[in-house]
Amino acid sequence: MRQWKTPAMWSEGECWIIGGGASMPRQFGIPEPLIHDVQSKAVPVSKYSDYMKSIQDKHIIGINNAYMLGPWLDVLFFGDCSWYLLHRKEIANWPGLKVSCCPRFSNERQTLEHIKFLQKDQHKKLGISANRSTVAWNFNSGAASISLAIHFGVKKIYLLGFDMSEMGSQVHWHGPHRDRVKNTHAKPPFNRHLRGFPTIAKDAKSLGVEIYNVSPNSAIEEFPKITLEEALR
Repeated sequence: MRQWKTPAMWSEGECWIIGGGASMPRQFGIPEPLIHDVQSKAVPVSKYSDYMKSIQDKHIIGINNAYMLGPWLDVLFFGDCSWYLLHRKEIANWPGLKVSCCPRFSNERQTLEHIKFLQKDQHKKLGISANRSTVAWNFNSGAASISLAIHFGVKKIYLLGFDMSEMGSQVHWHGPHRDRVKNTHAKPPFNRHLRGFPTIAKDAKSLGVEIYNVSPNSAIEEFPKITLEEALR
């Protein structure tokens, strides 16, 4: 198995992690008609980017579909192998750093497909992994990416779109994921996704890392909830 050792390339800095929650575009004042058009696939996700200039000079990790926002994100992280197969062609053309804990990249595929591989930490399934070649999975890619951010050396993390709940009929800011097997719109298992955050909060405190939740109505209660304006101040 070939594993990547994460470099501390953002040592003592901060980063933003963009998850999939529907609150994300609302933090940037993106008009509801545009959100509707993105949700319905009438216009591309990249239409959000003009409204997000306030964070485009920050270090950013995007989860799953966040790569569609544009090349201004630094890192794409994902753990779902099935999701990757649906987006494989687009990801191949995305210019940023691509990192995954999907086991298909544990061999020569990581070189062929330019994906850095971090194994899921078998000794620490919840919280933050101390091994720079692994991530604590926490049952979802967004929570797992917190290990990656801390491996990069950051001391402050801002979470965007970490809702772990629905907003009306919307689950994701980019529209629904399509279940590739059942061909239906599947809702994430939020209760399972929430399980890792108490341990993440405990581990982050012991590491001296501050985590802020820029999702005011988030079901995650372990981190201070702040607005985008407060985060940028």
